[in-house]
Amino acid sequence: METDKTELSAWEAETVRNTVRLGFWTFAWVLSLAIATFGPMFIWESGTLFSVLAIAVNLVFGVGMILANKRHLQGLDEMQRKVQLEAMALSLGVGLITGLAFSTVDIVNLINFDAEISHMVILMSITYAISLAFNRRKYQ
Repeated sequence: METDKTELSAWEAETVRNTVRLGFWTFAWVLSLAIATFGPMFIWESGTLFSVLAIAVNLVFGVGMILANKRHLQGLDEMQRKVQLEAMALSLGVGLITGLAFSTVDIVNLINFDAEISHMVILMSITYAISLAFNRRKYQ
């Protein structure tokens, strides 16, 4: 029975490492996105080279975040993976369907403002969080 506890502890430790790794890459990506977005306004003055470098760094951190997310999902047990993937699927579907509809109402001038990607990111994040909470409760 001791070996089972040791294996479980090793699995839990790996899950924590994967979660921390994912958190690091997500933080790095968000920070680099903020720098790429606000750098030309507050840090450098319209420097195209700096903007290109900031965007390139953001893309590299984005790839790192994707790979960390994949590793995190692979390290979860079957039930946790199911909960995550269902939440991701709903978030993707809601984002795609409402994003295209939102863009269309902007194109045909049914709204007085521009459809911004940030609105879709917020909607998808909220959808993911609610779906994740619902699925965790559903499968407990």
